[in-house]
Amino acid sequence: MARSKLIQRRLLHPRYWPSWLGLLTLRLIAMLPLPVLALIGSAIGELSYRLLSSRREIAQRNIDACFPELTDDARKKLVRRHFRSAGQAMLGTTLAWFAGARRLKRLCRTRDRQYLDQALAENRRVILLVAHFVSVEIGGIFLSIDTPVVDIYRTLRNPVFDRAGKLSCERFKGTMVEMREGITAAIKEAKKGALLHYIPDQDAGTKNAAFIPFFGVPASTITMLGRLAKITDALVIPCFTRQLSWGRGYEIIFKPPLEHFPTNDAIADARRMNEEIEKAVSKMPEQYFWVHKRFKTRPPGEPDFYR
Repeated sequence: MARSKLIQRRLLHPRYWPSWLGLLTLRLIAMLPLPVLALIGSAIGELSYRLLSSRREIAQRNIDACFPELTDDARKKLVRRHFRSAGQAMLGTTLAWFAGARRLKRLCRTRDRQYLDQALAENRRVILLVAHFVSVEIGGIFLSIDTPVVDIYRTLRNPVFDRAGKLSCERFKGTMVEMREGITAAIKEAKKGALLHYIPDQDAGTKNAAFIPFFGVPASTITMLGRLAKITDALVIPCFTRQLSWGRGYEIIFKPPLEHFPTNDAIADARRMNEEIEKAVSKMPEQYFWVHKRFKTRPPGEPDFYR
């Protein structure tokens, strides 16, 4: 408690006042109607597409590699749609941080939630297999309104935003576990019955990872999902958040629990995981987080993917 008060006092230092002003601005933005946020966000995304050439090139490289069957023009249009979608989601994230339960329930709906409800009715532990779609954060917050959810996060550089984000994500029944604490803390919460909101689809480097195809491209992939399912004796249910057009809200989509999972083969389990994410990305490709260097780590002897 004393340490918490010390942290709060430190964050009141004048050097953090611009951060508090920025946080207040986000709070005011969150009060706008979602269609207005979508319109402004789309314009921000379009501007970002034109100005952020390095990020645009990363997204283009990723999409070119993952969708070779599309024409050059179609892939370029997909990149542009992605930036617009990401701009909308960026402003929509203010709702994840600040919107009350009533508003979130009005803006979010679920599809095929019976897969989750049945598992919970049978007192099964559940790992939600989630992916980096642009509105992933709001899906986890929405689920935590009524059900305990544990999520793993990386500390933000700005301590004001880091603390505010953590408190916002825990304002219902959410628990945030810092990445440096390791997966052990998240496993403890999952064994108590919390949904493990597991997001494994970023470049994993070389630790606890293997090169598994993602849209046919070898991608450094965390191979822990199968082991987590064994340790927690949990069902793995794919769960993806879709941002609806024109500010109409969000849809949290559940898929059937993975059958015959896990196996005794961590590589096969990771391959199955990537395949499930691929299916979801194919349904809403503009909403996947393509500006991330998903293929940064390469197998030995392969050149830089993004040069």
